[in-house]
Amino acid sequence: MENKLLWSADKTRKKNSNIKNFADKISQKYKIDFSDDFLKLHDWSIKNPSNFWSEYWDYANIIGKKGNQIIVSDKVFYKNKFFSDSKINFAENLLIKNNNDIAIHSLKENGLNESVTWKELREKVFKISSFLNKIGLVKNDRIAAYVPNVIETVISFLAAAKNGCIWSSCSPDFGIQGVVDRFKQIEPKVLFACDYYFYNGKKIDVLNRIPDILKQIPSIKKVIVFSYNKSDHAKHDYDKFDEILKRSNENSNFERFEFNHPIYILYSSGTTGIPKCIVHGAGNALIEQKKELSIHCDVKENDKVFYFTTTGWMMWNWQVAALSCGASIYLYDGSPFYPSLDVLIKYCEKNKFTLFGVGAKYIDHLKNEKFVGLKYDLSNLKTITSTGSPLVSESFEYVYKNIKEDVHLSSISGGTDVVGCLVIGNVLQSVYAGEIQSPSLGIEIDILDDDGNSILSDEKGELVVKKPFPSMPVKFWNDSDETKIKSAYFEKYNNIWHHADYIQKTKNQGYIIYGRSDATLKPGGVRIGTAEIYRQVESFEEISEALVIGQNHNDDVRIVLFVKLKEEMVLNDELIKNIKSKIRKNCSPRHVPSIIKSCPDIPRTKSGKIVEIAVRKILNKQKINNIEALANPEALEFFKNLKI
Repeated sequence: MENKLLWSADKTRKKNSNIKNFADKISQKYKIDFSDDFLKLHDWSIKNPSNFWSEYWDYANIIGKKGNQIIVSDKVFYKNKFFSDSKINFAENLLIKNNNDIAIHSLKENGLNESVTWKELREKVFKISSFLNKIGLVKNDRIAAYVPNVIETVISFLAAAKNGCIWSSCSPDFGIQGVVDRFKQIEPKVLFACDYYFYNGKKIDVLNRIPDILKQIPSIKKVIVFSYNKSDHAKHDYDKFDEILKRSNENSNFERFEFNHPIYILYSSGTTGIPKCIVHGAGNALIEQKKELSIHCDVKENDKVFYFTTTGWMMWNWQVAALSCGASIYLYDGSPFYPSLDVLIKYCEKNKFTLFGVGAKYIDHLKNEKFVGLKYDLSNLKTITSTGSPLVSESFEYVYKNIKEDVHLSSISGGTDVVGCLVIGNVLQSVYAGEIQSPSLGIEIDILDDDGNSILSDEKGELVVKKPFPSMPVKFWNDSDETKIKSAYFEKYNNIWHHADYIQKTKNQGYIIYGRSDATLKPGGVRIGTAEIYRQVESFEEISEALVIGQNHNDDVRIVLFVKLKEEMVLNDELIKNIKSKIRKNCSPRHVPSIIKSCPDIPRTKSGKIVEIAVRKILNKQKINNIEALANPEALEFFKNLKI
């Protein structure tokens, strides 16, 4: 099926873009005419990786010693090293201004607005850095953070990074067990926390959880608490963030560390066991995230970058990196639909965001609620990014019809494993409904069949990366024999990164992701991506959301579809018939579910991803673990009690 052309950048936008500027510099130096051809530029970037990454370092004005060893090759994929003799300080590369312009602005669900200037940000980072030194923290010590998405969190992270400590955060909607499952593995010495937070109109206490956490993680010797509302200080005996700022001296020196020095630890979010601890390097994350922001998303100095995220999702790390572009970042903490459906759109309008980043499910929800945003003044908005799950064609079209006609809608996909993107957008190519525009520069992706053969356009297969790239993990924590990193990415194909997304290349040279490959359905041995079914089902007026799994049945797999209905809607025989008919017509007879049932809620991770695998395991009588990864674990009870 031909996907609809929705947007192309005009000549002025292309001419003034960072990607055009970067391509012109490469053209002049290497005598290559790219002629606004992104694919030609990408081809050069993957065939000349040392030149590409070296040139991008210079173009991005990365602060530090670049060194001479751009890539040190190894026959083992994940042992290739980038910039092995370079020295940088991550925080130094983000604290690049020292003026009175706003660096970070924060809006909290209860209506509190706060901001900090670049000058104030530097001063506060220096003071927290000095305090961490004073209490004896040194390079490689771990700092854990159980915190909302607020200014103090960014300050604390940058202070940790400045000192060469390793940061790890999770959002306060994690319960005690979820916190312990993550942080206990890395043995942090310090815990940052907030006294409380708001979500969906409710004030939720965090302080009362800290004693239990400290009992179970004895490595924590110091707790630093900041106040959600400075005019409403909760009483406690822990170190107070604001008092540290008042009494600490500034430590303004930036010690530079190895490019591959660990900067933070992120966690796998699945429900198949205790979360794996994924360690990312400082330079590795910086150069990839800055490339994505500046080149692919065209973020420039003084832009205003927003992403709706929590501190437990890698998009928080990604957004913070926008400071390295000289852009201001805008934070939001709370429900994206409280107190009203348009709270984020109003935030965008009032503060003149240039980039508005959300999860695909946010856009889907606005679409399902028939929200029209054309009355809002979004004239400064250049880019909307969407990630977390596939954005279907209808949701692309919804954005252009109901949010903004002239905007670069960039569907992006990568993940915690790469703390960035493998496929992403750019202003040189057009936007087609349902498609991610392009591979990320410097990253050689391919689509393979189960035997490891490259497959043609319009056929679905496994997303892989064929050559090493900077932002692969430095290591997994507690993985001395490397079994964790090998099993995560290198079991399916020999020395090729297997990303476990089920993907297709289109005639437009774009990409469509059909879900996680470990959640694909195989009735009769034929492989079907879950997103193919969701697209059909969620177009029904009666249906809010859906979940589909494969259940073992009679030595085969049958498709079972669950639908969450809108209020006062009923799953009757006629609706079931219409659902099956639409799936049969627009997909194939093999896609048609054997069973369709309504459910009260759809289980999801805290970053909003539907957890098909957990439900599949329940229906196939298999054990699931790590339900603390879920935002709504109570939703699983329906499936546990179901008999089909």
